[in-house]
Amino acid sequence: MIGGYTKAGDYMSCYSTFREYMRSGIRPDNFTLPLVMKVCRDTKDLVMGRLMHTVVYKLGFSSYCFVAAVLVDMYAKCKAIDYAKQMFDEMPERDLISWTVMIGASTECGNPQYSLDLFDRMREEGVMPDKITMVNVANASAKLGAMHKAKIVDDYIRSMRFSLDVILGTAVIDMHAKCGNIEFARETFDKMREKNVISWSTMIAAHGYHGEGEKALDLFRMMLGEGKWPNSITFVSLLYSCSHSGLVEEGLRLFSLMQEEYGVRPDVKHFTCVVDLFGRAGKLDQALKMVEDMNIEKDVGLWGALLGACRIHERVEMAEKAAESLLELQPENAGHYVLLSNIYAKAGKWKEVAKVRDMMTRRRLKKIPGWTCIEVDNKIHKFSVGDYTHYMSKEIYEELKCLREKLEVAGYIPDTNFVLHDIEEELKLELIYTHSEKLAIAFGLIGMPEGTPIRMTKNLRVCGDCHTFIRFVSLAENRVIVVRDANRFHHFKDGACSCRDYW
Repeated sequence: MIGGYTKAGDYMSCYSTFREYMRSGIRPDNFTLPLVMKVCRDTKDLVMGRLMHTVVYKLGFSSYCFVAAVLVDMYAKCKAIDYAKQMFDEMPERDLISWTVMIGASTECGNPQYSLDLFDRMREEGVMPDKITMVNVANASAKLGAMHKAKIVDDYIRSMRFSLDVILGTAVIDMHAKCGNIEFARETFDKMREKNVISWSTMIAAHGYHGEGEKALDLFRMMLGEGKWPNSITFVSLLYSCSHSGLVEEGLRLFSLMQEEYGVRPDVKHFTCVVDLFGRAGKLDQALKMVEDMNIEKDVGLWGALLGACRIHERVEMAEKAAESLLELQPENAGHYVLLSNIYAKAGKWKEVAKVRDMMTRRRLKKIPGWTCIEVDNKIHKFSVGDYTHYMSKEIYEELKCLREKLEVAGYIPDTNFVLHDIEEELKLELIYTHSEKLAIAFGLIGMPEGTPIRMTKNLRVCGDCHTFIRFVSLAENRVIVVRDANRFHHFKDGACSCRDYW
């Protein structure tokens, strides 16, 4: 009965039946308890989950690998990763399922580096991974975005002779693409004997966020030629690709054909992509009209796309309208306030900036700090703005000073409009030269052999001035520089970027 209610999605009846079961005096076993814990996981009911943990402990089932693994999974899905980690560490024995669940849980809760460390520990303890484990490891590598880790994972999959079926193959494609190597991703895709709609959609999306919109469209045509029918996810990937490559007409054509020709009803994600498509192209009035005419519920992503377009094209009044709707939906999200504040700052509306910052202070909201990570000697180094904590800070700032002089001779002019503080111009110049992207670039030039590609990850959208700066560096230093920011990848070479300054 408990299992039946769970499958039917009647979670309240599941709980009440379990309570009745416990009152009957019959001792539950290690099959019944995980059923109820999975309900706690699916409903993200941490209170009931903690109660179930107590029941498990009192009945002596916490030493059972399967039960403990379900508890770890439940805590992870409830975003209580500390409880999950504690449960995992206290297990007397850990089987393959336990390791796999904890690796996946750590990635899901935002700690992919710990997931990869667990993978190393798992092998050291003699537990051999299976394909499901490797899917989780590939996902962790994708989240981390470190190419050397992706190569190690790929080499391990090959050495273990795991066949690249649909699930593992798609995870490996995503891993290589998100670690900056679109060529490896496409090579893996082409080698897969079997591909489903998710595999095709993943590869289309990869071309999209690497600025290869035309290749994404070519792949879609190839997909249709092989008799694969697109779904909702495919069209999100296609519309995203068109948006980030400036393919406005092609994007609108696909949007109109979705339902007419392929029977895919557009949802809010598709509308968001089209709003973004209009917004990036500067067609903000058309974007706003689409939002106002929509007959489906508007979400945070939709208003966020419109607000982001307002930032690019400095449409303050429209930005206020978008921000008002965003703050109604998510009043505790600091990012919305920061974006609106930045729009006001760029327009020189310092009183409005002060009001927004005062609202954040009253709500006790803090801005997410920006950082940039760079791979040097197979290690990740992290920088924040004005960072002096790195062990080579002295050399980094000396390199940055030399680079600054060299680039200014070559024609680079710092754009202090990206310093969103009401301070003197001289201070703005000093501040903009200590952005995390620039510190990471300087360290990369010091620590990596001449001609070696520099790969970086930025947690926020790359700064416009830093984008120009990196273009000049790629030309002056004859370097390929790959930057992954919150939106997409930028491939810099010979003074140009793959985004063609359209991002």
